[in-house]
Amino acid sequence: MKVEGGCYCGAVRFAIEGDPLFKGQCHCRECQYTSGGMPNAVMGFPESGFAYTSGTPKAFRRKDLESPVTREFCGECGTPLLSRAPGMPGAVLLKVGALDDPSVFGAPQMVIYTCDKQPFHLVPEGIPTFERLPG
Repeated sequence: MKVEGGCYCGAVRFAIEGDPLFKGQCHCRECQYTSGGMPNAVMGFPESGFAYTSGTPKAFRRKDLESPVTREFCGECGTPLLSRAPGMPGAVLLKVGALDDPSVFGAPQMVIYTCDKQPFHLVPEGIPTFERLPG
């Protein structure tokens, strides 16, 4: 699979080749902040197939956490692009909203961090759910 994407203003672009490791929906409080209140739809890919093709994103890591997630975003328009999680070395977690064709996501294979789910969040039926991360 080859997918491309970028930010809302076009300043940062990326491409990735490879098969997704997983497709998920995350309800963690951090994702709610970066999505404007909703869960985040992400596709995990091997980092080896990922490259920024134009522009340079900004990165943010919380300083008060021992092993924070790195969140990369456009410094011009603020579009969230991807996350890099210490617990998943060698992977990038692409934000589905930053893909040129978000329909390649299809549907999540799992729903994580339901412990932070808000009453107005929808969880698809028949999909494995986890209070935090899968075992």
